[in-house]
Formats: sequence, structure tokens, C-alpha cells
Amino acid sequence: MTKTLPSRCHALALACASCTTFTASPALAQDGAFALGTVTVTGTRAQVGEMPQDQAASLVTRRDMQRFGRETVGDAVNLLPGVTLSNNSRNELLVFLRGFDARQVPLFVDGVPVYVPYDGYVDFNRFGTQDIAAIQVAKGFSSIAYGPNALGGAINVVTRKPSRALEGDVSLGVGSGKDRSAAVNLGTRQGMWYAQAGLSHRQADGFPLSGDFVPTATEDGGLRNNSDRRDSKLSLKLGLTPNTTDEYALAYYKQDGRKGQPPTTGTTGVRYWRWPFWDKESLYFVSTTALGAAETVKLRLYADSFDNEVTSYTNASYTTLRTSGQGSVATGRSIYHDRTRGGAVEVESRRFAGHVLRAVLQQRSDRHEEVDANAVRGALFEDSLRSLGIEDLINLGEQWQLSLGGARHQLKPDAVFSSSSAYGLPASTRATNLQAGLFHELSGSSRVYGTLARKTRLPTIKDRYSQRLGSFVENPALGAERSLNLEFGYVGQPLKGLAVEAAVFASRVDDKIQSVFIGAGTSCSAATPCQVRNVGRARVEGAELGLRSQPMAWLELGGNLTLLQQKNISDPSLRVLSVPDRKLFVFARVQPSAQWALQATLEHNSSRWASNTVALPGYTVAGLRVSWSPLPGLSLDVGGDNLADKNYALDDGFPSAGRTWTVNARHAF
Repeated sequence: MTKTLPSRCHALALACASCTTFTASPALAQDGAFALGTVTVTGTRAQVGEMPQDQAASLVTRRDMQRFGRETVGDAVNLLPGVTLSNNSRNELLVFLRGFDARQVPLFVDGVPVYVPYDGYVDFNRFGTQDIAAIQVAKGFSSIAYGPNALGGAINVVTRKPSRALEGDVSLGVGSGKDRSAAVNLGTRQGMWYAQAGLSHRQADGFPLSGDFVPTATEDGGLRNNSDRRDSKLSLKLGLTPNTTDEYALAYYKQDGRKGQPPTTGTTGVRYWRWPFWDKESLYFVSTTALGAAETVKLRLYADSFDNEVTSYTNASYTTLRTSGQGSVATGRSIYHDRTRGGAVEVESRRFAGHVLRAVLQQRSDRHEEVDANAVRGALFEDSLRSLGIEDLINLGEQWQLSLGGARHQLKPDAVFSSSSAYGLPASTRATNLQAGLFHELSGSSRVYGTLARKTRLPTIKDRYSQRLGSFVENPALGAERSLNLEFGYVGQPLKGLAVEAAVFASRVDDKIQSVFIGAGTSCSAATPCQVRNVGRARVEGAELGLRSQPMAWLELGGNLTLLQQKNISDPSLRVLSVPDRKLFVFARVQPSAQWALQATLEHNSSRWASNTVALPGYTVAGLRVSWSPLPGLSLDVGGDNLADKNYALDDGFPSAGRTWTVNARHAF
């Protein structure tokens, strides 16, 4: 860290002429959004088919996803300031929000939590954008309706909703690595009811490496070894709107996937793994009902199942199972069955003048089961999570709003079984969240704000019980980690055709969950085991700025800049991993006619630490897209990414794709 926060803020201000934002301002409001699926903390509540104006959140619209060719949720939110991407040895795309990972910034679909109960992570590569209307990203300060674990914010995917008697789109695409995709979405609105359906499929033989990549013993270059993937998704939604205030919707999602896992290009820790299935199935019901003129009740009920298998092989031929080790791994096949059941009741009242009161009661249960190739159970863990939150939006005159909120969470273990250890049922873990935000309307389209939020994250099943193949000692009594998030910002449209989003922020994390050696040692092993404990303290400071402008009818310019300063206070010798301290994204879009558009993008990430001793160099990648619309509703896009064929990596030993090309055709009606 060679720069202080003030110097970085100065650099950010100098760079503002080349930056943009993707915000929830009226000019960027996206039609066709499922209003029941939105979550807001401030501002006027959204009407059906409209996105809310939330002063403390950013928004990616469907138009942005299409224009920038973002086919996964992870790639889509990477358009926003404060968001950086990484990956891991399991071939998963990771999203970091101001340095916080997916366990601390949970993912939601229409306000319903989506995560892996075992470790709390989400593979953002598995969630496509074909049936999405928008993505809300709350940073630091977020609604208590999100429930527990929103330590650094929340990401909410808002699905589509029809507004006409018949509407839809069909798309086809091909790309490098024999990438091929197809999707169809259909919707109908018939008076008091509506229906939405989507079907998508995408698969590829792999992704090409840069021509500058130097082959190693585990990677010969060209198409990345064992990087194939296949994902299919079905989405169905049926809704009823009996009047102007009430709405009821039942939704079903089924995802089937499989993938290879490229081995590291290094010489240690080489794994020859494949995932023969990565399947997720979700059913949820959401509703809003007016109880007279002053009160409204919103209900969310959901059931989610997640099944996956990791198959381990002895070498790159992927033919002979690796049967060494312990537990389910000893059979060469490790199978997980995870289940989540839950619900939330939210009551909102406008009975008292100048107040919008909201109370949210939530409960969910998580179940994680591990079995081997012979269906022998190796582990079973069950948790119950309860949460009660209260929020009050207070109008302090015509231009000022004050938002106050608090929540109490309890994590109760219900079942604990592991074939490799025996212990009693642990006690419950509790956590408290408190927050306040002050918002000032400068004009009808611009506002400034200051927020302070004390957030928590409760430990996952893996945090408390995993022995990491014998190298860790479990810690069932592990407590919650806590953060204090402070932010000052501005969002709005100070001039016609100009959208701005700017913020300075600081977060302090206490009782951070991290690994420590029980005795002396330099690596976690059976001889020198580690344990996960609440011992860490960390600090994150930074600034963000984005601008989007249209100086001429045929020209649009923009981008965003993120500056971070991260420090491990409890042990400065330990690096903060996976997150760069600078990220810049810029674009220019030229549209000489209604039929043609040319768009260029540039993204720069500074260096990042992959381990305490390995630093990955920064990189800059450029993209180009040409769009042709010969007929209304019909478009053809040709795009290229990493045009300079840069050889770079987001994690040590796992190089990213080199130059890639895509061709996509889409017809909307």
C-alpha cells in the first residue's frame, strides 16, 4: 500500500471525466422487472413493473447486460464500481464487493437467498442473465429485509415480468472454444394474471489460453485442459394481480450443470477433478397484500435443493478414480445433498405521519449431507436460523429522510454428525445488527447520503465443522464476525444526460473468522493442525466514482473507478488476498444510425496477492462489439474480448482466457 486514502481520492477525482455509473436513477429504470422481487431500504416504494430508487444501491439493467454481452451474473455486476472478480481452484467465479466475498455479501433472487448451505459460497458462473430484468447491489448499508450475513452488502437478482399480452425473445450464440448457447423467454399478461417462462442452454469444450502462455507439465496451452462446461436452466413464474395493490406469484427454477475443473499449472496441489453434476432446484412463493389503506404485508416462502458431485482422478486421463484419503473422498467420489427451507413475513405500515415502519420476521433451515460412492453417509449437519428486524423510514421535511434499523439473528444447530469425529450439539450463536442512514434530496434526480451500519456474518457449517482432510480441528462454538460500515455518497443526475455515482467509505471488521495454528507450524497438516477462530481484525477504506454521459445523440461515454486500501490489523504480516486495490472500467459507444452501433471497452485491474508470498501482476484487457439491427427487434452482435491476447490470471496457477470471439443473434417481440 503505497498511497494513502486521501491521495487515492484525489486521483479518483482527476479520473472522473472518463468514468460512468450504472445506477437506479429514473433515466435508467428498466421496464419488465418483477417488482415483488425488489428489496429497498429508502425512497418511494416501487410500483409494479418499476425499479425502486435506492440511494444506497447500484443497478445493472437488462439493457446493460445485453449491450456489454454479460452472460453471467458475475460478469454483469463487474460493470459496477466496487465490484472485482476472482476465481478459485474449483473453477468457480467469485465476486468481491469492496473486498467482501460471497459469504459476506449474499446472493438473492427476487429477495430469496441463494447459496450453498455448507460453505456459503456461490459460483457466479452458474447463474445466467437470459431471464433477468436487473441486478440490485447494496453496499455496506442494506435493508434489514435481506436478513443475516449481509456483512458487506447484498446482491439481488430481479427476474423478468411481462407487461403485454404476448412478449418474449429468442437468442442463439456461438463463440471461441466451441461455445454455443440458446435461450427463449416468453411472457403473457392477461388482465388479472400473468405468466413468464424461460429456457436456456450453454455449453463449451473449454476456453482458449493466450498465445503468450508458456506450457507446463499440467497444461500444454491452446484450449485450457479440462475446462469444458454445460449449463441448462428452466424458469417458470405464474402471477395473480387481483387489484392494484395486491400481487401473488409462484416461481420455479431448475438448473442442471456439469463442468471440468482445470488443474493448476504449477507443480504442487495438482487436482484432477470433474463435476459430473451441479444441479439446483428452487420453488418460491412471494406476495404482497394491502391490509387497508395503511398496512401492507409481504410474504416469501421458499424451498431450495442443491446436489453436486466431485469426482477425483489419478491423472489427466480422467479414467482412474483416486481412492486415497479419508471420508467420502476415499471412494474417489464426494457427493453433497444440500437443502434449504425458509420464509419471511414483512409488514409495512404508513399509519403514522412521516413514518414508513417495517418489521420482518424470518426463519430458515439448512441441511447438508455428504455421502460417498456407496451411498454411505459421511456427515450430516442441520441448522435453524431465525431473524427479527425493524426498520423505520422517517421524513424530516420535504428533502430529508432518516432510515433507522435493527435486527437480531440466532443460529441454532439442530443436528451434528460426522463419521470422523464425535461431539455434542453446540449452543446457539447470536448476533445483532444496527444501522442508520441520512438522505438529502438535492433535486428530483439527485441526492446525497451518509450511512453507518453494524453488520454481522454467522459462521457456516464448513467454518465450524470441516476438518479439511485431517488438517484442521473443528470449532463448533465459533462466533459471528462483525463489521462497521461508514459511507458518504452522492447519486443522481446533476445535468441532463449525465448520471453520477460517487462514494467514500470505510469498513472495520472485528472477530474476523480466519485460520490459526493450534501449535507451532508453517502449514496446516495432521501433524501441525489449524483451527478456524474469531481472531481477525481488518480495515477496508476506499472511494468509488462513476459517470455516464451522452454528449451527442450518437455518442455515449462512461466507466467507473474503484480505489481500495485493505489492511489486516490483527496480523499485518498476513496479506489480504484476491482483491486488487485499483480497478478502472471505461467504455465508448458510437451509434451512427439506428441500425449500427460500435462499442469499445477497457478494464484495468492492479496487482493482487494470491498468497502471502505470491503477487499476481495487474492487467488491462480491451473489448470490442459491433451490433447490427436490420429490423425492429432483430439484432446481430459480434464481439471480441481480451483483444490483445493478454496472458493474465486471477488466481495463481489458473490463467484466464486469452482472445475470445462471440457471435450472437437475438429477436425480441
